[in-house]
Amino acid sequence: MPAADLTRTEAEARAAIVSDVAYEVELDLTGDGDAFASTTVVRFRATPGAETFIEATTREVHGITLNGRPVDAAAASDGARIALVGLEAENELRIVSTCAYTNTGEGLHRFVDPVDDAVYLYTEFAVAEANRVYAVFDQPDLKASVRFTITAPAHWVVLSNAPTPDPGPSAKADAAVWAFETGPVISSYIVAIVAGEYARWNASATSSDGRDLPLGVFTRASLAQHAEPEVMFETVRAGLAFYERSFGVPYPYGKYDQIFVPEYNWGAMENVGAVTFNESYLFRSRVSDARREQRAIVILHELSHMWFGDSVTMRWWNDLWLNESFATWASTLATSQVTEFTGVWATFASDEKTYAAEQDQLPSTHPIVAPIESLADVEVNFDAITYDKGASVLKQLVAWVGLDAFQRGVGAYLRAHAGANATLRDLLDELERASGRDLARWSALWLETAGVNTLRAVLETDASGTITSAAVEQTAAPTHPTLRPHRVALGCYAGDDDGRLVRTHRVEIDVDGPSTAVPELVGLPRPELLLVNDDDLTYAKVRLDEVSLATALERLGDLVDPVSRAVVLGSAWDAVRDAELPASAFVRLVLGGIGHESHSSARGLALTRLETALERYLADEHRERVCAEAGDGVWALAELAEAGSDAQLQFAKAFTRVACSQAHADVLGSLLDGSIRLPGLEIDLDLRWELVIARAALLPASDDEIEGEIAAALALDDTAKGRRLAETARAARPDQAVKDAAWRRVATDATISNDVARAVADGWRRTSDPSLLASTVDEYFAILPSVWSERSFTMASLIVKRLFPAPLVNRQVADAARIWLAEHPTPAPLHRLVSEQLDELERALRARRCDADALG
Repeated sequence: MPAADLTRTEAEARAAIVSDVAYEVELDLTGDGDAFASTTVVRFRATPGAETFIEATTREVHGITLNGRPVDAAAASDGARIALVGLEAENELRIVSTCAYTNTGEGLHRFVDPVDDAVYLYTEFAVAEANRVYAVFDQPDLKASVRFTITAPAHWVVLSNAPTPDPGPSAKADAAVWAFETGPVISSYIVAIVAGEYARWNASATSSDGRDLPLGVFTRASLAQHAEPEVMFETVRAGLAFYERSFGVPYPYGKYDQIFVPEYNWGAMENVGAVTFNESYLFRSRVSDARREQRAIVILHELSHMWFGDSVTMRWWNDLWLNESFATWASTLATSQVTEFTGVWATFASDEKTYAAEQDQLPSTHPIVAPIESLADVEVNFDAITYDKGASVLKQLVAWVGLDAFQRGVGAYLRAHAGANATLRDLLDELERASGRDLARWSALWLETAGVNTLRAVLETDASGTITSAAVEQTAAPTHPTLRPHRVALGCYAGDDDGRLVRTHRVEIDVDGPSTAVPELVGLPRPELLLVNDDDLTYAKVRLDEVSLATALERLGDLVDPVSRAVVLGSAWDAVRDAELPASAFVRLVLGGIGHESHSSARGLALTRLETALERYLADEHRERVCAEAGDGVWALAELAEAGSDAQLQFAKAFTRVACSQAHADVLGSLLDGSIRLPGLEIDLDLRWELVIARAALLPASDDEIEGEIAAALALDDTAKGRRLAETARAARPDQAVKDAAWRRVATDATISNDVARAVADGWRRTSDPSLLASTVDEYFAILPSVWSERSFTMASLIVKRLFPAPLVNRQVADAARIWLAEHPTPAPLHRLVSEQLDELERALRARRCDADALG
């Protein structure tokens, strides 16, 4: 059942009544069923005579006692909240209940490994799901300690935020009791419990104050061979030293465990001292350097939260962005300085900033400091504004105040509010003191308004090609008209004797207002490429002048600097999405330059955008031809790439995603059976599945060969992941009955887990014939209200986003979405998610018209 939607007004009222909270929680996890026993004792101070409530999402409440007085459970509890009346100055509340495990990655998730039938449990309490496990005042500013006593099978590993004790006396031969010490005072959303037959590795690190910090890595037993614990330990040790040095604050807790957990909804979660990771970061097959870089960023992202977010926590969810933006910026900085991935700022330019700009152009865009009136608002704001735009703006702030001043201010903020809650104003106060700058205007323009600006250079030249005037023009969307101050570099590029495009001149200026003159360029010869926002200093969309765009389209691969290439490619991609550059031109740009790209993340992102352009933005008149040529081009790049190289792996995997013809299916089949081999490329478990899934989507529905290929792949990989990938392959078959059954399974079957639902939905959307998705359009819009009211947020949002027929780019779907939105203005989060799908569909329709117009 969906959790109760706590409002900001309710939270503020409760925080005015309740304080000094501490929990003692007893859980019995020994049963094999779908529920567990939970007993909570809460001690807290309150305003005498006041009344409030405590969250407790339960299957059944067996008893409630408040200050020694029994409370009528039937009258006080509605299954999500328990009313508390007649409070005293000092209170003790005891609640005995039965709670349910989940299969959605929320609350206490239970998973049985098909490899060995081992049981694995873990909690995910963000945004406000702790109440699915114990009774709790589930809001971030009512920090509290929790002391867990957990009964579980004796052979299990049991973890929490406090160090794990040795098992105490047991009443049963096959069970034991873990009596944890009282944990640190933290917010409920970063409390954690992990239990099951986990494999473990132990190490230690030394903090700057001389403490020996225990480190742990944990995985499912069946994935232990893929754990790479030393990578995890060494990255944490390096990050720990970096953050302690940067912030001037020792690590605030007593241990640091990293646990890979099954069927996880997110990349990772910063539970205090017990960080949970998605198992996709366990590499059981070869992965690209880009993927390894991403894992390093995620490890360091979660580690940075131990200071910023966990020790000092936002007071309310409107400052969620500050937690996530800071961690994104800090982890990128740390990755660039303490890991092998020194070029990670190029990834930031091409990845985070691009996704931020895309989110910032949706109708649901919002200021970085978003108004959050209830928990429902929070759930949909885990977006690229909160993470990526915020981090991009922080990067600009660092440039504005200086890195040293910024780090001094952050350190002062962390020391002043350690163990407590704080606000954005608290941070800005410390940064102003450290830097001597007034940040009020900066905050108002960058944090409190929505939208992304566009910057373009305007040049005039004389007959000899010498620049006679130059300016940078800034514009904004009519719906979000704010013009902002930008620190911007302009780079002039020309070809050298080796055929490279190299920077010959660089100007760094402050842009403010609609037009800013650049007299430093006057008198220079017009460059072959003038790059606005060279070095990626600001957050903005960039448009190249006509000459520069022509150069970029022909010579992207000749640009030496990876950040410059990222800025150019990001500009071109944004122009495609704005229907200013034909998608077919972008396809040529990628195919012409990607073979020269040396940066793994940039190469991977370019290939992902190529896939999107082929699927959504090409005109109908030539889609089949361009897609076939693109598939041929990517396969040629795979054949030409150095044997065993990262580029070869990325091109081979990209080919499985852009393959679109029978000839491509034949190549895929030959790779699968070994009749075609690329030297240095191993067809390992994951690549085998990618080949099988691609062929499943391409081969005729009457072809039985694919069923044998799915069965053969599953025989080699009969694991949880293998079974999910088999689900994707089966749902990818180009058969109307298969597609309809897959859609209805995701939409209506509450027994399947979050990961299985995602796998089936991915297969349903995988098609070279989008018309197969048309049959469920009406049913999709019909079920949305009941899905939203009856399913948890994770599953409801999964259905809303993944079952929308995005590959079916036509006016009929757009009209149906517009009618539904007009008839369903509420609930606001559901309306937002559907409006985002419609906006992307409308964008695709405009891009297709642009591409068609280019054909003449």
